[in-house]
Amino acid sequence: MSGIIKLSRNTATAPYDLAATQTVAFSHYNNISAQLPIDVKSGKIVVGGIKEQATQCLKNIKAIVESIDHAMHDVVKINVYLKNICDLDSVDDVYATFFPHYLPTRTVISVAALPMNGALIQMDAVISNGEGSGTQAPCDLVKIVRNTVNAPNSHISTHTVAFSHYNHISAQLPLDPKTGNIVVGGVKEQTRQCLKNIKSILEAIDVPVDDIVKINIYIENLADIDAINEVYSCYFPDSGIARTLGYMPARSVIAVEGLPMGALVQIDATVSHGDGTPPQAVEDRHGLVIRAHNTDNAPQTALSSQTVAFSHYNNISGQLPLNSMTGQIVDGGVNEQARQCLANIKAIVESVNHVMDDIVKVNIQLKNIEDLDAVNDVYMTFFNEQLPARTVIGVSTIAMSALVQMDAIVSNGEGTPPVV
Repeated sequence: MSGIIKLSRNTATAPYDLAATQTVAFSHYNNISAQLPIDVKSGKIVVGGIKEQATQCLKNIKAIVESIDHAMHDVVKINVYLKNICDLDSVDDVYATFFPHYLPTRTVISVAALPMNGALIQMDAVISNGEGSGTQAPCDLVKIVRNTVNAPNSHISTHTVAFSHYNHISAQLPLDPKTGNIVVGGVKEQTRQCLKNIKSILEAIDVPVDDIVKINIYIENLADIDAINEVYSCYFPDSGIARTLGYMPARSVIAVEGLPMGALVQIDATVSHGDGTPPQAVEDRHGLVIRAHNTDNAPQTALSSQTVAFSHYNNISGQLPLNSMTGQIVDGGVNEQARQCLANIKAIVESVNHVMDDIVKVNIQLKNIEDLDAVNDVYMTFFNEQLPARTVIGVSTIAMSALVQMDAIVSNGEGTPPVV
């Protein structure tokens, strides 16, 4: 379907950021910018500790969600970014009160820094959008919430939440589902268990591993990435068709300060969902295809596709500030590196006949959070219309000693029907 309109909206009832839009809706999803624990009236971090800050983050998300005539039960995914992973139990006490009847999928990580001094926590969200955007007629799509006994269950999140043509999978820790404990061994064994858990969740909903369109890998020690990749390559591609096509999902690798239960690695996923969710008509939900694409104008890797489109979204892999000709980090400081990350994203977006203003969400990891103003100076020059939703975190290290890394989600109005 072409002509779908991207709806970018802000409300005065939540904190406003000049470098991002609070919510950007496209087709059947809304993408919510990361919310800091800022009191909207004072513009300052709320008084108190982690519980007060977690409450404020969720209040801000709730204000945004309600400003577009939705409710918290429309949230399908929450990402929680903590300064101290030990605060998670306190956060969960608050979190549960905002979702008394239904739990979205969720990812929790500890980060090196957040964009505002004094912040202990930040959260972003993805919400369902049954009314669609622009030319789409509203439809009463059903959100499908499922768990399986073959993967570790959580009292605070759901394994998978499907809405329209996507499934969102909660971050999987390297837990043995029978014992609930971290598996014995090192990072290879833990990576294998994370992927086994994701595969078990997918099998429970009759979805193959190769329907994954985006993977996020969170690791405590970036030096473990080669060991992780060795295991990862055993899972992708999975099917004979995928191996023939050389299909790999889009991917981002993010260094963290800590993970729940002291894990070394954690993995979450976004999955295509060709059959959609009822009551979509059969003719509207069958025959969609995954379209992976690479261009020589941006850095390539055998471990991921630069962009994977499915239905009305493109998912862009994490981009380092690499010159695509040399494969090396560009010369200069964070200003030059941010420009190169965005130039790589722009090259990928344009290679699939889109423009930067089609982006609905950007995620940025910074080696030094103090560089954010310098990054914003560059960032704003790449967009002509309303800015995407955005999440920024500080990390202690980035691959190849880069100062910045970015990934993105892009609207895809033309969808992905079968090739005629």
